[in-house]
Amino acid sequence: MSTFASVAQTIPYPWPLSGSWGPENTAIVVIDMQRDFLAEEGYFASLGEDVSHLRQAIEPAQDFLRAARQHPFLIIHTRESHRPELLDLQDNKRRKGLRQDSPVGKAGPLGRLLVRGEKGCDFYPGFTPQPGEIVVDKPGNSAFYATDFEHILRTRQVRHLILLGVTTDVCVSSTMREANDRGFDCLLLNDCCGAANEQLHQNTLSSLSHEGGIFGAYSESDAIIQTLRQAINGPES
Repeated sequence: MSTFASVAQTIPYPWPLSGSWGPENTAIVVIDMQRDFLAEEGYFASLGEDVSHLRQAIEPAQDFLRAARQHPFLIIHTRESHRPELLDLQDNKRRKGLRQDSPVGKAGPLGRLLVRGEKGCDFYPGFTPQPGEIVVDKPGNSAFYATDFEHILRTRQVRHLILLGVTTDVCVSSTMREANDRGFDCLLLNDCCGAANEQLHQNTLSSLSHEGGIFGAYSESDAIIQTLRQAINGPES
C-alpha cells in the first residue's frame, strides 16, 4: 500500500503534519453531494439560495474521486437527512425551516425535503457510492453528530481526513472543526467545495489560514491528484 510524503502546496502548512499519509491512515469524506443541495429544484434552492457556486464543485470533485478510487482509501459519503417520521428533527431546525417556508419534510419537486428515501435526498448524478464505500446519514451539520462516523474512523485507524463537498461554510466546516478537536489532521479541497456564495467560501478558507492552520489545511485538488497519479504512473504523469 502506497505511502505519500507531506504535500508542500497546501496552506498554511505542508499536510499532514505527521509527514506522511496514505490509504492505511487517511479517509476521503464526500459531504452532502445530494440533489437537495446541488439541483436547481432541490432543498437549498427552495430556501431562496443560489446553487451556482455549489455546482462549480461538481466536476472537480468527480475528477478527484476518479483519481482517489485508483487507491484503496476509505471513502465515506455523508447525507444530511432525516427519518421519514422526522423523529430525529430537532425543534430549532424545524422552526428555522418554517420561517423560510421550506421545512424539512415538506413536499417538493424531488419529494419530501431532506428525507431519507426521497429522490432529492439521494446523491447527485456522478456521486453514487461504489461498492465498499460507506454512507453516513446525519441529521445535523457535522458528520460526527448522532452518527457512527467517528467509530468507523477509529476502527480503521484513520488519522487524516481529506474533505470535499457542500457547503463549505456549514457542513464541511462543521465536520472539519469537530475532526480537529478529535485529533484528525484535515485537508479541505478548495475547488471541490461550494457555498451559497464566493464570500462565504473564502471566509472559511481565511479562517484556516490563521493560527498556523487552526482547523487544518487546504489546497486545490490538483496537488493531491498529481500525487495519486504519480504513485501509479511514475513521476512523469
